[in-house]
Amino acid sequence: MKDGVESLAICFLHSYANPAHERTIGAAVAERFQNLSISLSSDIAPEIREYLRASTTVTNAYIRPLAEIYLERLEQALAASGIPGGLFLMLSNGGLTHVSEAKRAPVQLLESGPAAGALAGAFFGRNAGLDRVLAFDMGGTTAKLALVDEGEPLVAYGMEAAREKRFLRGSGLPIQIATVELIEIGAGGGSIARKSELGTLNVGPESSGAQPGPACYGRGGTEATVTDADLSLGYLNSDFFLGGAMKIDRVATEAALRGLADSLGVEGSRAAFGVHDVVNENMAGAARVAIAERGRIPSEYALLATGGAGPVHAWHVARKLGVKRVVCPPGAGAGSTIGMLMAPARVDRVASFNLPIAGADFSGVDKIFAGLEKESLDVLRLTGADIEARTVRRLADMRYIGQGSEITVALPFPVTDAGVRGAFEDAYKALFARTPPGAAIQFVALRLSVSAPMPGTGGRLELPRHPSASARKGTRPVFFPDAGKTLATQVYDRYALAAGVSIEGPAVFEEDESTFIVGPGATARLLADGSILAEVV
Repeated sequence: MKDGVESLAICFLHSYANPAHERTIGAAVAERFQNLSISLSSDIAPEIREYLRASTTVTNAYIRPLAEIYLERLEQALAASGIPGGLFLMLSNGGLTHVSEAKRAPVQLLESGPAAGALAGAFFGRNAGLDRVLAFDMGGTTAKLALVDEGEPLVAYGMEAAREKRFLRGSGLPIQIATVELIEIGAGGGSIARKSELGTLNVGPESSGAQPGPACYGRGGTEATVTDADLSLGYLNSDFFLGGAMKIDRVATEAALRGLADSLGVEGSRAAFGVHDVVNENMAGAARVAIAERGRIPSEYALLATGGAGPVHAWHVARKLGVKRVVCPPGAGAGSTIGMLMAPARVDRVASFNLPIAGADFSGVDKIFAGLEKESLDVLRLTGADIEARTVRRLADMRYIGQGSEITVALPFPVTDAGVRGAFEDAYKALFARTPPGAAIQFVALRLSVSAPMPGTGGRLELPRHPSASARKGTRPVFFPDAGKTLATQVYDRYALAAGVSIEGPAVFEEDESTFIVGPGATARLLADGSILAEVV
């Protein structure tokens, strides 16, 4: 267009109920402006509440032209490089899709990386025989948490993007998509520590990023970060950073921490532990709230750590939460990559169905689900997934009439009045402990989730291991808050540990991508899949 418009979002007030007019306008615009990218709210987020629907559709329209160009170039580059196989994209819902679906609705790709980390958490949790896991992923800039119940991460049907205040709900852009329920609970390894306006220690949300990075990277960073504090406390090995591939500047770390300590009027060692402890307490506090909001108790879970910084902090975060079991999977620093390799193909679809359940036409419910399943299978077939082995979940957004918000409930099959009523009341009690007497229940929307295994995902994960009797690398001083002092701590080569070996804490386990810290009073055991399970005795 002559005004430079590349993309258009179309959102009519009631298109969630009847998309005919919206689609007619979309077709007319497409015919006149054939190079214009068009996003219809009835295609992207066909749900009640026009602001949320419009916000999601506008976001999709904003990123769609860029996503189309990027994905086309990526496909061409892969083909030119002679790389066999198809290109698939990870979605926020924890599943894979093909390129054409990603181009149609790239908004579904938001949070796809951390979602893959939650899948890895669920996978290794199941391998360890744990049904309830807190999948804790801490990288360079953020730390996120996902609840895994009965071996599967919880999925939500809405999120916020681009929050102006990172932890303030309502300060971001609402996006109505299916997404693994990720709770941002803290800062990352590159987060900067500074004196606040109140004279207290503050960590994040500003980050040193990859360039210049923490002071210890020796790339020009001068401010103390979480990674610098971890190095100073003995949690990290300056001679084995990235498996020894990266040179670390301890002098720069000491200078950065000394500057922070001087600004706070404390000793350097106290400043270093303060940074580490503030981050851990912030994460534990946010996790407590998030877990309580979902009607859960932290002590019922094990903590499973991924990300480069996750295993470094997991033990101390678990102690603050009252969690007694911590799992560090092999290749934890590449947890999201591992999650992508085991992800199924998945499609989530939604349809408006705003009726009381009393007198509802349940044959009509079945017809809507049948239509959603047909649409989902059309998408899944393009991925090459094994649709004969598919898993289908029927869900509904429901509430008591007069309430302003809903809960999502798994529906029984077949769908009946008594079955639906019972499923809703059980889910409501799990969240709020009781149900209002005599209140009528209504449907708001019907949801369908279909997933199917991708070729090659049923294999076994094999990571480098060379079991040896000489797994012990030596000792180094490590500070442990439980003991209140620095302890001479055994350091182990994780790759050299044999399955079944049991080690008393404190201990440090080093691998190329991360370092796992286990405190005093714990017993760490190497599981058959290479994970380390640390428990408080």
